[in-house]
Amino acid sequence: MINTNPHALVIDDEPAITALVATVLRDDHWQVAEARSAEQAFGILQDHPWDVVFCDVQLGGADGFTVLRRFKEESPATKVVLMTGHGTATGAMDATSFGAYDYLLKPFGPDELQLLSQTLREQLQTQRPRRLRAPYGASGSKADISVLGRSEAFINVMKQVGRVAGTNLPVLLSGESGTGKEVVASSLHSRSSRRDQPFVAVNCGAISSELIESELFGHTKGSFTGAERDRKGLWEEADKGTIFLDEITETTPAFQVKLLRALQQGEIRRVGSNQTLKVDVRVIAASNRNVEEEVAAGRFREDLFYRLNAVAIVLPPLRERCEDILLLAKSFAERVYSLSPQVKFSLEALELLEKYTWPGNIRELENAVVRATAVCDGMIRVKDLPERIQQYRSESLPVLRELSETAVTPEAWTSLSVVEGHYVAKVLSHTGGNKQAAARLLEVDRKTLDRMIKRHNIPTRNSVSFPSRAA
Repeated sequence: MINTNPHALVIDDEPAITALVATVLRDDHWQVAEARSAEQAFGILQDHPWDVVFCDVQLGGADGFTVLRRFKEESPATKVVLMTGHGTATGAMDATSFGAYDYLLKPFGPDELQLLSQTLREQLQTQRPRRLRAPYGASGSKADISVLGRSEAFINVMKQVGRVAGTNLPVLLSGESGTGKEVVASSLHSRSSRRDQPFVAVNCGAISSELIESELFGHTKGSFTGAERDRKGLWEEADKGTIFLDEITETTPAFQVKLLRALQQGEIRRVGSNQTLKVDVRVIAASNRNVEEEVAAGRFREDLFYRLNAVAIVLPPLRERCEDILLLAKSFAERVYSLSPQVKFSLEALELLEKYTWPGNIRELENAVVRATAVCDGMIRVKDLPERIQQYRSESLPVLRELSETAVTPEAWTSLSVVEGHYVAKVLSHTGGNKQAAARLLEVDRKTLDRMIKRHNIPTRNSVSFPSRAA
């Protein structure tokens, strides 16, 4: 039976944060203790069987990850929520893969804390503590640039990656082309118990339907023309490790039957052989298509979809991660000039990079920055960027001008509030309801845009209607 008065410990060197968290928890009938440092928290660690610890990542002495390790070692049933005002995608992934219950981004409000409090109370006796693992990168290896990010959308995805990394469940990654699916698959492998075993990536769309079975499962000598010797397939190469099947929807239904057998039975059969081989692999699949739509259209087997879809992770497009664009761009530029990382961006170039919609996502951004660093004189300017990006700036200005002209008509609108509501609605209509893109055009942050939408009661789904003139 769940304890009606669970114990919580709040650790933060900012009194305002400690007071906020403690107040919300006490209102929800928690017994709460407060600490200003990790050392103070360690001193009362044994005072109670702490159910939950809320801890800031950046403390004056030992940091939040030290607190997380200490509590997981001495009180493994305790759920630890790390709080940070400097959140990163890699930090979120490391926190959850190391055993943190959640990674909470500051600033947060009472409503968010209250929801988390209620969820924690419900789960106190149903969720087992996670097994400890050292975060990826602790041995000195570096995370790929493509998993850098501070946007809430990407951090939420990487928290999910961290939570499932230590399991053997199949994972299905989806998202537009260029969003970094292979990098995320590699991160899942690197934070798993299979990290010291092979990670084999296969682009299913790059292998012909006639050869894919042989490439994945191998073949015996003489099984077809050109098979001059026995050959081990990529599935066997990944034994005890992870295999990443990119563009899985490009495979044929005939091959999908054999893939399903390999997943269900844990065994394969080389082309031309009657002998089955036991192979232990974790499967991560990916597609830039909507797999459920492919199933409905009869192009992808439903039973294979459910087998692969044990955990589904959707990667957001770069246009929904506008806070990450400049961080990624600067990182790509520094990587190109690794021996002389002083390459800089003009303010105009940075502004254009942030406002461009990036249909090719991270891959397009990387290519644009690499090209620009190759032709610039140490300062990347608008003229150094690809022509399609330069052209976007010239095309976007008339759009904004047209929006402005249609929004402000003195004879029709009688108040500044009405003009603002109409203008925001027009921008949202122009972006198809995409809030990130609308925020970029309006030059406000997402939270400000959300307040505008709420204030003017603007619908944000597929169709956007305009505020009433009588409002």
